Amino acid sequence: MSVMNLLRACAMSIALFAAVSTGAAAHEIRPTIADVEVGDDTVTMTLRITLETLLAGIDLASVQDTNDAPEVAIYDSLRALPADQLEALLRAEWQRIAQGFLIDVDGMALTPEIAEVTIPAPGDLELPRDSTLTITATLPPGDAGVSLGLAPGFGSFVPRQMGGGADAYEGFLNGGEMTPPLPRLGILTESGMSVFLRYIVVGFEHILPLGLDHILFVLGLYFFATRMGPLLWQVSAFTLAHTITLALAATGVVKIPASIVEPLIAASIVYVGVENIIGRRNLRGRTALVFGLGLLHGLGFASVLGDYGIASGRFVQALIGFNIGVELGQLTVIAMAFAATGWFITRRWYRSAIAIPSSLVIATIGAYWVVERTLL
Repeated sequence: MSVMNLLRACAMSIALFAAVSTGAAAHEIRPTIADVEVGDDTVTMTLRITLETLLAGIDLASVQDTNDAPEVAIYDSLRALPADQLEALLRAEWQRIAQGFLIDVDGMALTPEIAEVTIPAPGDLELPRDSTLTITATLPPGDAGVSLGLAPGFGSFVPRQMGGGADAYEGFLNGGEMTPPLPRLGILTESGMSVFLRYIVVGFEHILPLGLDHILFVLGLYFFATRMGPLLWQVSAFTLAHTITLALAATGVVKIPASIVEPLIAASIVYVGVENIIGRRNLRGRTALVFGLGLLHGLGFASVLGDYGIASGRFVQALIGFNIGVELGQLTVIAMAFAATGWFITRRWYRSAIAIPSSLVIATIGAYWVVERTLL
């Protein structure tokens, strides 16, 4: 590696380190989950929700981590408030906040009221505080169904119609999207195939654009490879491994706190980047290593399925669909990297000018995340 290439790599690393040090996203904002009951004259939603984001006025459509929001100082101060004070603020701000809960009956917008709110005492201030908010709205006369959603700035939404067993409707909506009309005199159902297809999209989106740490890990694999065949074997081993631990963790068989898993995932990114720079070429050993690291990444993926609150009757469809989506996302990352640099992969200067500098950048970002997730 020439001095010029080394200096170029260091400059790239410093620039990216400075960029991520202003607020790298270690955790995505979680969706709001709602248990929905539709009666003859009332709709009731019991929501698992982070009230502090709403009170702070954070636009959840524009950020993936609360640390990136302009209102982060307000948000952090709200997380430290006692439960009674936070509830008092919620009730005082309800007229504004209520507009973000979208309830529509045949084109008529309804405004909900607070029925009950349960807020836990402040805990670990590094973690979001999940509150339980029950809201109700009186339905107009007739039998028209009820469509539900959240305003775009309120983030993603997982509504589940209660009382219909495993086949009851359970959606995953982006902010601004609405459910189909949920009937008053029955339960809206959906097939296992629709759940399967929906979670393919969820898995893909968890890689692109949401999974920057997993993207960097896959790029670390890419910049090690000189041929596509071994690379695809490594990515497949990674997928198989994270499928195993994802299933074990999401079903509760294995429980490891995110405070341990997230720094280790960051450390795995550092490892693949550094190994690329060192230049070891033991493909069999590398594939075994990737499988082991995939077991670790599966524990990180498990929080995603847990956040979406999948009904147990649909877990298999969701798990398979999610993993297919993740695999498609990983292959898309590789395809994009190959489109950008694959033309040069057989050139003599490819490793010194592209693979090593890129791996140095990847390792640097991973090292920052290790520090951020353990000390900051």
